[in-house]
Parts: sequence; C-alpha cells; structure tokens
Amino acid sequence: MQLTLEAISKKVGPQTWLYEMNLAPRSNAVTVLLGATQAGKTSLMRVMAGLDAPSTGRVLVDGKSVAGVPVRERNVSMVYQQFINYPSLKVRDNIASPLKLRGERNVEQRVRDLAAKLHIEMFLDRYPSELSGGQQQRVALARAMAKGAPLMLLDEPLVNLDYKLREELRDELSALFAAGDSTVIYATTEPGEALLLGGYTAVLDAGELLQYGPTSEVFHAPASIRVARAFSDPPMNLLAASVAPTGVALRHGPLLALALPHTLGAALTVGMRSSALRATGRVGDVALAGKVELAEISGSDTYVHFETALGELVAQLTGVHHFGLGQPVTFHFDPAQVYVFDAQGMLLLAPSRGKGR
Repeated sequence: MQLTLEAISKKVGPQTWLYEMNLAPRSNAVTVLLGATQAGKTSLMRVMAGLDAPSTGRVLVDGKSVAGVPVRERNVSMVYQQFINYPSLKVRDNIASPLKLRGERNVEQRVRDLAAKLHIEMFLDRYPSELSGGQQQRVALARAMAKGAPLMLLDEPLVNLDYKLREELRDELSALFAAGDSTVIYATTEPGEALLLGGYTAVLDAGELLQYGPTSEVFHAPASIRVARAFSDPPMNLLAASVAPTGVALRHGPLLALALPHTLGAALTVGMRSSALRATGRVGDVALAGKVELAEISGSDTYVHFETALGELVAQLTGVHHFGLGQPVTFHFDPAQVYVFDAQGMLLLAPSRGKGR
C-alpha cells in the first residue's frame, strides 16, 4: 500500500489541529510520528485511518482517493495507548478473531506463531483480565498483526507500560516490523524510541509537519531548532551567538572556529546535544566552567544541569556519577560537534557524521 496525504489539514471549530501538509510514508517500512503531546500525532493517524475526514486535501491509497470509503473497508489495523481486547474471549480467540472473520485456514497455527513471536504462547487459554498490562498489550498487538492489514497504525502503544516492559517490547517490535510487509505508522513522544525503531521519522509540532526523512538523517541534520528540540532528550542546549570574522562567537563565551555558509543575518544560535559535553577535555576542545544545579541518574546515564556564563546547560555522562549542589565543574566539547542555526531558526551547519559520540 502507498498511502499519500495530499495538502491535508484538519480544523475543529475555530481551532486548527493540523496545518496543511503533504506526506507519503514509505511503503512496507516504519514511519515514526515524533512530537510532544498535542503535536497532532493522533489527529493525523485518525485521518490516515479514515476515522476523521480532512478539512482540506485528499487521502490517497495507491493513487486513488479513499474519500467516503468506510473504515471497515480500508483494511487498516490500529493499536491505541489503552490496550483493547475482548474481555469475554480467551487470548487465543482474541488473536484469532480477525483470521476467522476472513475465513482463513490454519487459524490455530497462525495464532500460535504470533503468540510465540510476542512471547505470550503460555497465556493462550487465559482471559485478558488474568494478564498484566504488558501481556494484555502484547495480545492487542498480536491481534493487530493477525489482521495482516497493509497499513498498521500504533498510537503510543507502549506509553502506559513500565520502563522494563517498554524496553522489551521496543526491541521485539523493531524486529517484527523489519520482518513484516506492512506500512507501519508509529506515534511516540520519545526520540529514543524513534531511533530504536529506525526507518523514517516525521517530526510534528503544534499541528505542523516540520520534517520527514530517514530517521538517522532527521536526527543528525534537523532542519530547524524546532526539529532539534523535538528530536533531543534532554532538549538540545541552545546558546546565543553571532557571526565573527573567523567563525562563530558565543555570547559571553569563546570563539568557535567554524566555516559557515553564506548568511545574511549576524544573529545565530549554537545547538549542542547533551551527549556532546564531556567531563574530560581533548586537544582542540572548548571548556565551559560552571556550578552544578542538579544531577540526576536515569538508567545508566547521569544528567548534570549546570549554570554557566552562557546560561544553564545539561551534560549527559555515561555511567553513574555523583555531584554536589553548587559544586564547581568544567565540561568540554568539540566545536566540530555543534549545530548552527540562523536568526530564523533554520539549520546552517551540522556536525560531520562519524565524529564525536
């Protein structure tokens, strides 16, 4: 299936939920819709599924408009944040329901194969109420996959699960999607999830489609500050700067020897991912001195918030480290690893691929 959204928008009363956009997700691949809450991800998926009609524009499938085609005839499967299973049916019957509706053969074997892929084969004779939240979501995913729809929509399907279950299912889904032949649209607020799933990413913000392309390209070359903010966790460090004769001058900070493309404006913004800051310097690094305001440990990383003459910054250090409040610290970064944006917030310069962490 080739799904194409042609100049679609969505308005509800005086509010614009989706601004006019064009999007053609790559067939038989994963497209991640990445954006904060209320970015427009669910609204866009509902238009894709046919649950809502666009206010303007057309939804095309294989080049033909599907306006007026009922949802049940569009051959789309969807999994929501809140897992939905038939409470009166056992797990095997939940998974088998779309197969039986199509009158397929070897239903039992198909059910067992899907259950094995999602590690729920031992629960086939239980009811959903007898399962944990993570297990119930696996059942909902298995039923969606059993439908074999050419278009599968997943609206933050892991958001209500605990951290460990999310990590497990992310890895499994990545492998399952790679082995499938459906066009998968996966909505998430988490940049890490987009990177793990790979494929393609569409970045949304306040109802606008900001950028679409291969996930690694969007991550490494965000088209604007808005994209960089959406695709950084924690948010990218942003520093005021200006054009200098020999590079870029940080406000109240050092000069970065960077060769900029032609730009009309003198005002710039320098962006730096938290992972680009290091506790120990290397030859050619720039040092930033400051005081610790907060240090938090998340998983196997430590995030250090520290105040400098340039403003408050965040450094992401691998491993568990301990810092005292107010403790003097100095972090270092390679100037070749910064992003430079113009006065309108559009990307001028991105780090060379293959350098840095």
